[in-house]
Amino acid sequence: MGAPVFALGPYSDIRRNIIISMKERGNREVRDYIGAVVAAGVAHLAARGEIPRELCLVPAPTRRRSARMRGGDPVTAVCQGAARRQRSLQVSEALIMGANTEDQSELNAQDRWANLQGRVGVCAPVNGKPALLVDDVITTGATLAASMAALRAAGATVYGALAFADA
Repeated sequence: MGAPVFALGPYSDIRRNIIISMKERGNREVRDYIGAVVAAGVAHLAARGEIPRELCLVPAPTRRRSARMRGGDPVTAVCQGAARRQRSLQVSEALIMGANTEDQSELNAQDRWANLQGRVGVCAPVNGKPALLVDDVITTGATLAASMAALRAAGATVYGALAFADA
């Protein structure tokens, strides 16, 4: 990937239940709580000198259909919650998932990587912005790798990626 990937914790039963509640059970309130955790994680990483204090949070892309079914993109909502808590953060919904992209949850590791080849695009200006990619869970790293490649190709400076949980 060429940039550090940080996880705020393991994909434990607690984190798994939180993510499922947020994504599959329509619990929109939990998005703001995860946003607070992400803001604290960003502040910690900035204090350690791992990332700049002022940067743009870029939510990992999701399929449009999934976002509609969930009442909006949960990762975008998490990023917005983090930015409300830390004024030095901005949110850029710069990434989109191609229309023919399959749902990653049912795919094995090899198929996840193949599924995203050439299917993550940039839909908003990112040139020169210091960016931190944000996702809910790292499983294989396929989404993060494809997203970082797309951002860099569009001229963004990607300082890394941050996930709520690492599977």
